[in-house]
Amino acid sequence: MKNYRLLTENEIHLLTSKGCTAENWEMVRVSEGFKPDYIAEVHFSGNIFLGNFNKIFVLAGGLQRHAGIRRCCLHNCTIEDDVYIDQVANYIANYHIGEGSYIENVNLLVVEKDSTFGNGVKVPVMNEGGGREIPIFDFLSAPLAYVLTLYRHRPVLIQKIQKLIDDYACKLKSDTGTIGKNVRIVNAGSIKNVRIGDCANIEGASCLINGSINSNAFAPVTIGAGVKCDDFIISSGVSVTDSTLISRCFIGQGCILGKHYSVLDSLFFSNCQGMHGEATAIFAGPYTVSHHKSTLLIAGMFSFLNAGSGSNQSNHMYKLGPIHQGLAERGAKTTSDSYLLWPAKIGAFTLVMGRHTKHSDTSDLPFSYLIENATDSFLVPAVNLRSVGTIRDAQKWPKRDNRKDPKKLDPINFNLLSPYTIQKMMKGVEVLKNLQKISGETTEIYTYQNCSIKNSSLLRGIDLYHIGIYKFLGNSLISRLKDKHFNTIEDIREILKPDTSVGSGEWIDLSGLIAPKTEIEQLMKKIEDQPITLEDIQSEFEKMHEAYYNYEWTWAKEKLEIYWRKPIAEVTREDLIQMVELWKNSVVTLDHLIYDDAKKEFSLNAKTGFGVDGDEQQKSLDFESVRGSFENNPFVLEVINHIKIKSELGDELLDRLKKVTN
Repeated sequence: MKNYRLLTENEIHLLTSKGCTAENWEMVRVSEGFKPDYIAEVHFSGNIFLGNFNKIFVLAGGLQRHAGIRRCCLHNCTIEDDVYIDQVANYIANYHIGEGSYIENVNLLVVEKDSTFGNGVKVPVMNEGGGREIPIFDFLSAPLAYVLTLYRHRPVLIQKIQKLIDDYACKLKSDTGTIGKNVRIVNAGSIKNVRIGDCANIEGASCLINGSINSNAFAPVTIGAGVKCDDFIISSGVSVTDSTLISRCFIGQGCILGKHYSVLDSLFFSNCQGMHGEATAIFAGPYTVSHHKSTLLIAGMFSFLNAGSGSNQSNHMYKLGPIHQGLAERGAKTTSDSYLLWPAKIGAFTLVMGRHTKHSDTSDLPFSYLIENATDSFLVPAVNLRSVGTIRDAQKWPKRDNRKDPKKLDPINFNLLSPYTIQKMMKGVEVLKNLQKISGETTEIYTYQNCSIKNSSLLRGIDLYHIGIYKFLGNSLISRLKDKHFNTIEDIREILKPDTSVGSGEWIDLSGLIAPKTEIEQLMKKIEDQPITLEDIQSEFEKMHEAYYNYEWTWAKEKLEIYWRKPIAEVTREDLIQMVELWKNSVVTLDHLIYDDAKKEFSLNAKTGFGVDGDEQQKSLDFESVRGSFENNPFVLEVINHIKIKSELGDELLDRLKKVTN
């Protein structure tokens, strides 16, 4: 705690000579070592505490500014050491300003009465008509928001969590705001009831009202020109620029919002991007991306989504108002000018093309194409498993993690194949075979959940799902045996014993966190029945995330036992060899399909528009000079290398297995 003293008569005289005034100079306290040299034209009122001003700020271009306070009115403020304040048009009231901060040309900085700084604000996510309001707070995570949003049928659970959030907000309630260390606020409009963390950079913001900017030295926040925010929480590492409008929103870590984006009543979690378009009442799980002017996301839940230009949804019933909602599971994509009439449910890693108004539910048929054909919605099951775009997406997400904060709020599982998606593939095989059984194997068009499926698409879908399933099961088996020493089948059986019984049954994706439903149910029951904190809940989610691979093996082992029709304790060398060979064939087959899909990007059709004024040779040369050759494409080379590595891995394990004694 810093010691403060009263001003001396000489200091008061010097300050008044430089145009300073005070309602009561005895209410102005200064730290030891204080010098009034760099304070001028300042009016003091209320309780004022001033630090020392020794720092020299070096601005862009080399201009220097000495720390100090000039041309402003301060009311009930604490100014720490080495702060620069100049040209505050109105005043700064009820703020504690951290050392090294720089404030220049600001209209107003004020805390009015008690404020929770955006904590506790209720956001009517997904349903504009209400019913799913989420109280936002500083460390809201995607899995917790998922539970709060979708488990309304458990009122005790919801009430308990909401009470915890309300209590947290109440603890934060204060009539004094904080501006952290090394904060920069320049050319800004009015800032009311806003708490600002360390190292934030606010330049040109128009209006910030009732919120928290949770910036820190590891992951500074940037707020740019023309930005307007009210009733908000902005997490670490976020960038909001270019006249973006935010109202009643939570913005998660590493998000980028800019280019006049407009967002209302929404939750954005880690690494989302929004530019040009608009969003209303959406649950944007990690990596929800929208980059186009004409794109609207509304009343839906998304994650790992890429919304094409002109993507749109409708949630109106035209009688009772905008009450409908939709869900696009992880990895879904919408193409340009696609349209979905809610309610609808889009399966994981499904590509939506065209207009769809028949309220389809494709959640049991992941990795599909949903295509408009006249007025019908045609579903092509599993085809996205062999898409080069799907693989590129899965590779780029971890590389595009903008989170620099060591304390990450959202536990994110990037795995393309997991118990969550594989259980859906298994269900997909069952669904497609049942359609065959009910409608006949010679049926040309099958109908499922308001979608049409061609016979050829159905047969191909079954084959592709089997490839995906075998690839996953083989991956899990090989990961379990990799780098493990064994000589006998008993050695292997011991290695294959799960480390935990957790993992059986259904798995769910809580907007990035993939976990067994049993664990989520257990946590929810704990929240309902026992004393618990928000920190405890977050810790439980993190534990599930960290234990993923142990849980995954428990699940995969049970599926392998079904395939082998025997328990792990009875598995033979031949069983293992068969599975590894099946895995190897599945991996190589899928990689070749992806290779062929990539090759389409270098076809004659792809070269249309190249070599505009030349012949076919010049067209090819122009294309290659811009796009490169197929053989040297980095992704193609990666696929070829992947085939080689996986083949060698499979062969190495097969050699070891063949030496095992039963």
